[in-house]
Amino acid sequence: MDGPRRPAGGHSAATPGGTLHAPTALVHAAKGAAIGVVEVLPGVSGGTVALLVGVYERLLASAEHLVRGLALAVGDPVRGRGLSRARAQLAAVEWRFVLPIAVGMLAAVALGAAIVAPLVDEHPGDARALFLGLVLASVAVPARMVGGRWSAREWALAVPAAVLGFALTGLPAAEPGDAALWAVAGSAAVAVCALVLPGVSGSFLLLALGMYEPVLRAVNERDLPVLGAFALGAVVGLASFVRLLRWLLAHRRRTTLAIMTGLMVGSLRALWPWQAADGGLLPPGSDALLMAGWCLLGIAVVAGALLLERRRAR
Repeated sequence: MDGPRRPAGGHSAATPGGTLHAPTALVHAAKGAAIGVVEVLPGVSGGTVALLVGVYERLLASAEHLVRGLALAVGDPVRGRGLSRARAQLAAVEWRFVLPIAVGMLAAVALGAAIVAPLVDEHPGDARALFLGLVLASVAVPARMVGGRWSAREWALAVPAAVLGFALTGLPAAEPGDAALWAVAGSAAVAVCALVLPGVSGSFLLLALGMYEPVLRAVNERDLPVLGAFALGAVVGLASFVRLLRWLLAHRRRTTLAIMTGLMVGSLRALWPWQAADGGLLPPGSDALLMAGWCLLGIAVVAGALLLERRRAR
């Protein structure tokens, strides 16, 4: 878990000349696109999708090496020892794995900001019902990763985590508006933690902080100062959080995954199809059968993906 991994079967994904097979790169890019699309949508966690498509822990490992390498290069740019350690960290990044995922994510975020987000705004109930099914089925991923029967201690941690996730996704959204670059960077540092923490939506955190619309507008308008501030804040957030989460998964794996499962369950509140303008939950309406259909479709998609993944692993 802590080092670079080879594809199943022990064979390298690269040709003898060191070039990644195109189909493999396309698969990684598609997985990155799936993560990027949901990062545009409040209430859906990119970390959840990363878990679902089987890239979560490898991305965490590479992100930790990348952040540590950059920190060493910036913090000790003169002494040869610091640069040598930085190069060693950067060399440990699975670039052939990370770069296609990053390209897919960026492309999906740009496309989602221009197309998916307006569609969700026009049909919020249908979209939430579909995403409810997707996330509900994906709860099985971290729950299964715990391994074996859950202990009473793990249940005692997962239940409060679910309550916390429910409470966080019930916070009223702040009023959107233009924001200073320092505020954008600070919001990014908070929201990027959701990318590596399944069950928490980074877009929803931006929405609660009043930064969702400014950042979405910056993506559509290619506002480089705002995007640069957001990227800087994201790097700071990763530097302060990813290493801790990697340690927890290595040394407190069952406990950490139990808490993740609880957060995912609690976050389902944000995807309830019937919501008031202020985010309050409403009882099912006359379109209950339609919403149930969308939810079942989401469950079927994730269940099918899990079955395919299990069959591929075998």
